[in-house]
Amino acid sequence: MVNPIVRIGSKLLGGEQPCYIIAEIGINHNGDLDLAKRLISVAVAAGCDAVKFQKRTVEVVYTAEELAKPRESPFGTTNGDLKRALEFGEEDFKDIDAYCKAVKIAWFSSCWDEPSVDIMEQFNPPCYKIASASLTDDNLLRYTRKTGRPIILSTGMSTLDEIDHAVDVLGKKDLIILHACSTYPAYYSELNLRAIPVMRERYGVPVGYSGHETGIPSTVASVVLGACCVERHITMDRAMWGSDQAASLEPNGIGRVVRDIRLIEQSLGDGVKRVFEREVPIIKKLRRVGASV
Repeated sequence: MVNPIVRIGSKLLGGEQPCYIIAEIGINHNGDLDLAKRLISVAVAAGCDAVKFQKRTVEVVYTAEELAKPRESPFGTTNGDLKRALEFGEEDFKDIDAYCKAVKIAWFSSCWDEPSVDIMEQFNPPCYKIASASLTDDNLLRYTRKTGRPIILSTGMSTLDEIDHAVDVLGKKDLIILHACSTYPAYYSELNLRAIPVMRERYGVPVGYSGHETGIPSTVASVVLGACCVERHITMDRAMWGSDQAASLEPNGIGRVVRDIRLIEQSLGDGVKRVFEREVPIIKKLRRVGASV
């Protein structure tokens, strides 16, 4: 199997490289810049490689009719009130950029429209994420690819034919694909982790995992199946208001994910069966026949 390598910032992904761990803040900041910084600090403390946000130009992504629909939230009574309140502006992202540089963690965004890509370009991101919802948006795929930056393509709610087409549009250079199931939270029976090696074989690019389940073991298992990176939403409290909070990990949870992935990486080894030096005295002690070492 081909083991291509993609560089994101100072880190290499794919092949036998360590798993790249992304803490997705997304919209779990609830429009609060201080909360966003606290979540960044959680990711740093856990040992994550990067944090990810989401950027949308509300009037581009949603129709006026959709924005006018009634929807109760802490921010108002319409869907538009909610969507606008959850969006950070350019000045907010300048603050986030400075904070991430100060605490030494990479950050990037999933951009849902072309103007959002333009805003993010000023921050020289190490890559862009294409959200599962945007996988079929050919114009956005082409626009994002023109930046020349690596792209992480999430594949939730997508058929293989749709993924094939997106890969054709993007090309395979500096491309990472994430297996995902776009239910929040996802049932374990929906995760289908065996799709990870299947997609690695099919596309010949590094494949990772974006998890929306409530627990930890399946995310760790994705690394055993070859995931080059994992992405999990994080929150300060899963009971907080917000559509993604219940499918997120609290500080202790994301810390355990990082710890367990690093232990798994040590445990996998190189596949060469050998007798370890520390086993020799055990052989001498316990083996009745053939203890010749």
